[in-house]
Amino acid sequence: PPHRVKPVPIQVIRRIATLAALSALESTKAVSDMIVLAFFFLLRPGEYVDTNSESTPFTLADVSLYIGDTYLSPATATDQQLLSATRVTLTFTTQKNGVRGEVIGLGCSGDLLECPVKAAARRVVYLRHNNAPQGTPLARLFTQSEELTIIKPSSAITRTIQQAVRTIGFDLGFLPKDVTARSLRAAG
Repeated sequence: PPHRVKPVPIQVIRRIATLAALSALESTKAVSDMIVLAFFFLLRPGEYVDTNSESTPFTLADVSLYIGDTYLSPATATDQQLLSATRVTLTFTTQKNGVRGEVIGLGCSGDLLECPVKAAARRVVYLRHNNAPQGTPLARLFTQSEELTIIKPSSAITRTIQQAVRTIGFDLGFLPKDVTARSLRAAG
């Protein structure tokens, strides 16, 4: 039978998010935030990271943050306002969901780390601090040489998920090789 990816349980997401919160590395934080967004929004890898596929990842322009019903402009809102957002929407523009222009919104999960609103806000703040244009994919990172890099699922996302599974152990009922970036959509 073909190898099927296993859904990633929430304790794996929690482990990844907790370690990222303690990390000083922007790449670790970005990978965690993209994993959280993928999990909560049921995203295909090509919608949140570069896969060189038909899908294109969400960009800064596709994200809207709100406090209640009040829209927070990424150009004028303070970092604190963005990080205090209570709702996030993603606009599907060129993704493969079949409905162009569809807007999907989520509220806060109640957890600061495992929350799609907080993860999106952290990515917006990071990209804004690096003067990223509106068309910049959410998964972009800036290196010390100011080159743009992008998170790729076959490396950082899959490796991070597998490492968390390896750390938690066999109690999960599957092995690290059973999970990939595609497991996040299956988990949702």
